[in-house]
Amino acid sequence: MAALLGASSCGLPGPLTRPEPLPEGFPDPLAGMALRPLGVLRIDTEVLGADGLSALHLGPDLTLTSISDRGRWCQARLVLAPNGAPLGLEAPRAGPLRDIAGHPLQGFLGDAECLAALPDGSWLVGFERLHRIWRYRHLGGHAEPMETPPGIIGWPGNGGLESLGVLPDGRWLAIAESERAPEDGTARVAWIGGPGTWHRFSYRPAAGHDPSDLCPLPDGGALVLERHAEFPEGFSARLTRLPPLAERPGTVEGRLVAHLAPPLPSDNWEGVSAFRHGGRDLVAVISDDNQLFFQRTLLMILGWSDGAAAS
Repeated sequence: MAALLGASSCGLPGPLTRPEPLPEGFPDPLAGMALRPLGVLRIDTEVLGADGLSALHLGPDLTLTSISDRGRWCQARLVLAPNGAPLGLEAPRAGPLRDIAGHPLQGFLGDAECLAALPDGSWLVGFERLHRIWRYRHLGGHAEPMETPPGIIGWPGNGGLESLGVLPDGRWLAIAESERAPEDGTARVAWIGGPGTWHRFSYRPAAGHDPSDLCPLPDGGALVLERHAEFPEGFSARLTRLPPLAERPGTVEGRLVAHLAPPLPSDNWEGVSAFRHGGRDLVAVISDDNQLFFQRTLLMILGWSDGAAAS
């Protein structure tokens, strides 16, 4: 009987997540920072149905939504402890992103890199290689082309839009990963506004860092995720906070609120989302495993050290 039971379990999917412990008794890399880690999960992307995750959104009902640079979308429900620590993901579902005609995206056309939620429940997805922004009324449906910020069509394939968000006042905020601002070689090209109202400005990340995602905050500002990768040190990232932006900002840079680096569990951080649960403001970040066996898909939840910090 034991042999039969063992044989019958072959090929069944394993658990969707397992915890990655936070280190104990170490010099705290987040000492004095506004955001503190509450817990980390490692995600089995085969069970989830998508890998290479490049953006993140957490809804008020704790629905986690992400997109893959291999042309897929996925969703699951995040389960949290009362203190905000992540316990797991459940009810995963996934599928292909589709083109304007409803066909699944193939090859370089599926390099989805950023995700933003619109107030009506639809989604904006930004793509590299063939630079564009498409709207999806639901992620399993067909795409609708949207007006992109001026000039991005001719950019090199890798290094375009990786950061896109919709601010509480309705303006869209977008930042290029590596395209340099003409007036400042240390800054990246950025835009605020939306179709028909785009205004270009500059965002200056920390030296050696590239913006890899952003998310809006309730006060009208935003969090920007800045990724750093260097051999042999590996991956780290910074989270910086932008105040509410003027109608026509000049050059802006954020205030550091978290430094995600070893000995904390770290990988190729590419997605960030701010959300509220149980009366508390929280932040989630997710990593892209690049479809490489030595990398991991991690989900970290952080809480503000000041309860009013995100309001």
